[in-house]
Amino acid sequence: MSCIGAGIDVSMDTLDVALHNQKATLIVTNTPQGWRQLHQWLSPFGPEQVVLEATGGYEIDALDGLHALGLPMVRINPRQVRDFAKSTGQLAKTDQLDARTLAHMASALTLNRYKPKDEAARELHEIHRRRQQVVQMLVAERLRRRLTKDPKVREMLEQHIQTLEADCKTLDKMIAQQIEGTLQAEIGASIKGVGPITIATLICEMPELGHVNRKAIAKLYGLAPLARDSGKSRGKRTTWGGRKGPRSAIYMSTLTAIRYEPKIQTFYTRLVESGKPRKLAVNASMRKLVTMLNGRMRDAMHKPPEEAVHVA
Repeated sequence: MSCIGAGIDVSMDTLDVALHNQKATLIVTNTPQGWRQLHQWLSPFGPEQVVLEATGGYEIDALDGLHALGLPMVRINPRQVRDFAKSTGQLAKTDQLDARTLAHMASALTLNRYKPKDEAARELHEIHRRRQQVVQMLVAERLRRRLTKDPKVREMLEQHIQTLEADCKTLDKMIAQQIEGTLQAEIGASIKGVGPITIATLICEMPELGHVNRKAIAKLYGLAPLARDSGKSRGKRTTWGGRKGPRSAIYMSTLTAIRYEPKIQTFYTRLVESGKPRKLAVNASMRKLVTMLNGRMRDAMHKPPEEAVHVA
């Protein structure tokens, strides 16, 4: 692929814009006025891809605003950007260098085009993200409680933990209400161990589910065995990478499915009885669970229209 690719480095207040193999650069405010200015400046170049990286939420409004203006937007994982930069020998990091790296990626690679979420999906995403934040705070506060000796401080921690636990329960109910009636929820209900939180994670962070083959979906989860061969040497296959949120959710679901879902239970037991390490058996069971979800999602999406269920 060869095209004029554009890259945008996003911060809370500004957008740094660069074009591949072009000296021209632009800095605009991260506001509707700045987006219009950026669109006006970029349009004459006719970029086929405009890439920015996920920056903890600061990029969302800019993505939607620039997409609405007609630019071919792409959002990419920051780790991929740093790996690409290192592969080109670019070790330094500034806003302008990052924008140029993103522009280089846009020109060199064919990336997945950004698709805005509808209102219901946005609401679910907000609730899901808030639950993740609450869970992280709970983990930290429980650890602090264990390490705290002062009674007054422990009491404060106890009160905060109780508040966070109540918030988590409320968010769980909100998530269950949001996903009710969706195709993902219907698929999840058919497999013991896959609950509302896992389903919400799949909807928000794994939209490819049901749209790619089993090898591709396993790789997205970081569950595909990766080769380490060189010449005559045959290295041990390992799994790594993938999307952290979906992988963690599937891990917890797999631990339950190993106990209660017949297909996963049988598969896991067979591996352990054949001498495989339990950790390897759990990892393989995770991959089988993901494959089951992907296959059932794909089959459900190809049902006749009268049998179709709403997809979040």
